[in-house]
Amino acid sequence: MSEEETKPTEETPAAPQEAGKYNAANIQVLEGMEAVRKRPAMYIGDTGERGYHHLVYEVVDNSIDEALAGYCSLIDVQINPDGSLSVTDNGRGIPVDMHPTQHRPAIEVVLTILHAGGKFDGSNYKVSGGLHGVGVSCVNALSDWMKVEVKRDGKIHHIEFSRGHVTKPLTVVGECGDETGTKVTFFPDHSIFSCHAFKWEILCNRLRELAFLNKGVKIHFKDNEGEGHHEETFHYEGGIDQFTEYLNTNKKPLTPVIHFEGEAQGVTGMVQAEVSMQYTDTYSTIEQTYCNNIHTIEGGTHLSGFRAALTRTINKYGRAMKNGIKEKDNVTGDDMREGLTVIVSVKVPQPQFEGQTKTKLGNGEVQGIVDSIVSEKLMTFFEENPAVAEVVVNKILLAFRAREAARAAREKTRKGVMDGLSLPGKLKDCSERDATKTELFLVEGDSAGGSASSGRNRATQAILPLRGKVINVEKARVDRMLANNEIRTLITAIGCGFAEEWDISKIRYHKIIIMTDADVDGAHIRTLLLTFFYRKMPELIEKGYVYLAQPPLYKVERKKKIEYVLTDGEMTARLLFLGLDDMTVKRTNGEVLDNDQARRLLELLAEIDETSKAVERRGLTVKALLDARDANGVVPRYALVRGAGDAAVVEFAMDEAAFKARVAELQQEMQTTIDIPSTQVETYHPTDQMAFRWLEMYRASLLRKQMESLKGMGFTVEDYLGESGTVALLEEDGTSQEVKSLPDLLEAVRARGRKGMSIYRFKGLGEMDADELYETTMDPARRRMLRVKLSDAVKADQMFSLLMGDEVEPRRKFIEDNALNVRSLDI
Repeated sequence: MSEEETKPTEETPAAPQEAGKYNAANIQVLEGMEAVRKRPAMYIGDTGERGYHHLVYEVVDNSIDEALAGYCSLIDVQINPDGSLSVTDNGRGIPVDMHPTQHRPAIEVVLTILHAGGKFDGSNYKVSGGLHGVGVSCVNALSDWMKVEVKRDGKIHHIEFSRGHVTKPLTVVGECGDETGTKVTFFPDHSIFSCHAFKWEILCNRLRELAFLNKGVKIHFKDNEGEGHHEETFHYEGGIDQFTEYLNTNKKPLTPVIHFEGEAQGVTGMVQAEVSMQYTDTYSTIEQTYCNNIHTIEGGTHLSGFRAALTRTINKYGRAMKNGIKEKDNVTGDDMREGLTVIVSVKVPQPQFEGQTKTKLGNGEVQGIVDSIVSEKLMTFFEENPAVAEVVVNKILLAFRAREAARAAREKTRKGVMDGLSLPGKLKDCSERDATKTELFLVEGDSAGGSASSGRNRATQAILPLRGKVINVEKARVDRMLANNEIRTLITAIGCGFAEEWDISKIRYHKIIIMTDADVDGAHIRTLLLTFFYRKMPELIEKGYVYLAQPPLYKVERKKKIEYVLTDGEMTARLLFLGLDDMTVKRTNGEVLDNDQARRLLELLAEIDETSKAVERRGLTVKALLDARDANGVVPRYALVRGAGDAAVVEFAMDEAAFKARVAELQQEMQTTIDIPSTQVETYHPTDQMAFRWLEMYRASLLRKQMESLKGMGFTVEDYLGESGTVALLEEDGTSQEVKSLPDLLEAVRARGRKGMSIYRFKGLGEMDADELYETTMDPARRRMLRVKLSDAVKADQMFSLLMGDEVEPRRKFIEDNALNVRSLDI
């Protein structure tokens, strides 16, 4: 790629074409970063929440690759106050010398040209997750701006980009002595992404996982933007053994963590394999597999190798045991893995993944290598620890006997499913036989089932009423589970069979929709069903076949017009917008806001109102923060307080540097040393008897953005604060009302929305008649549903174990810790 191709270019309009013509003029050539910006989903998966956070993973993975190569031990990830994110490492630093063929700094080549990187020849990175050289350059292309700082060769180098193009060339900005490393700071382009903020929980899970997989690497993560002010350091000298213990939180272990590792020569170099496993008293299996730190969620050759070795080794050892596995016992791999948590991590010089998403490892030689290592090491462990081996074999024999006891029940669910002769009698089936067109509604009880059956589309919609609550499969072995009538009915209706008879191709419905009441009992039934699908039929969730219906909470009637409202939040918004009916909002210059303009203004004012309430909970006011803003509209981030009561003095600092400088001045004035950590408070109370205290206002950057949005709509901060006289006029039925501040405008419209309104809250699906239920919840043209997705299997497993498992104390602690966080409770 030439130098000109890395700069923004103006598109030359093609010559006008006749309708229907298709020739060379229709062929577009997207060069460099343009291709990424035009089709971002091809490179990062999507432009929603997943893709937004994938940008972070691409940058962090570069630092992890430095750790794999042995050059990096510390990675620092910070969500900055302005919403950008920084990743800093102490690796070697991206090269900054001139590239021999591109004739520009190597760092510029790496960050602006696709398929440019140091991972192709194998000399710098023996193993690496990123092999295509598109990761960090894609992040650059999809960022509004990116700043990179490199410490290398005794100097600090700095370069800046915008949307993939250099805006400030590489310059030396300081000295760094012997320090080395790279700091990448970027702000995603919000014109591309529908998600506009980094989420702590999502990033936390991935960073924790990386720390487990890379023993000894320290990853520090801090959120400087969110109100929660989260900060955590992940550092695990025990590596994947500690990962196994973490996965088994809230479970009772039957064995210690069993660990072994080894290496062998592969086709492209030395393959390293590491395995950590532990049996618990549960009936589910957790298999987490990784290749070069990439989570291979679909498994692959490393998982196949482990499974084959586990089955063969336990069979061999168990048959040699007294009272162990008998020759006639047909023990299966599923029996071997019941209650097992295992992590298989391999390092492969040139991994081959099936698909761009890298979810399944395809290197054939890895299977034999893992098989050989596990077979040898596991047999040695059993021989040296016979007591542990006996526990494992006894656990497997119990699983085998339970499976045998459940065979008859399973047979009932398997025979004749597709011919319709043995379908459960209470299933109200549909006439369509093409599974891609059919839906199965799982409803709570006969009352809702009756309404759903009467109102459904009989061609494509089937109804299965569930009487009572299905069994909690987290606590039940397979024989007890299959003895439960509701579970057997459910398996039969779905049509895929169960366990070794499972065949996803025989599914009878591509949408399995859980439709329960919006109360405590409905939530419990929903959780029990999700537990069953997650533990026993996870492929249904993985393929996106499981949905949650979203029945409305409210029916709203006003002026003989009926509307259905889904949530409390939507109800609040409805009150707001109904207030605009037959009402006109006019600026003081006489300009009338059209309906869309008024709605956008009111939505923004409602958001600012939420921000204001959050600030007030901290003991300050939005007015105080806005009065302290600087000439550029920057809202202060820190509040410093001296004295108590009427004598208390509150002052503000814009950023961390100004805060530290002011603290230094105050120490001189007060002739004392201020301990910054111990003087931080979460809320300002004037009565606190402290000589000095301070708090960080996490909403400062959000408040500034909201005020900028307000300015874009033609209003000022003074209009919001009520300092500029009349800001708008509300006109209705020939009368006009002056509004002195924008919060007054919001409240006036809300009050208007409450007039003449009748609100009915549904307590259950059975309260709706058939037409009402179909119209609001079942009609594909109008309904809203949530597809159940498995974005974090580890978190899901822990939550199901916590809420549905046998251990009482962890569940009690969870309830005690989170009781005050409940936003709505239906009693």
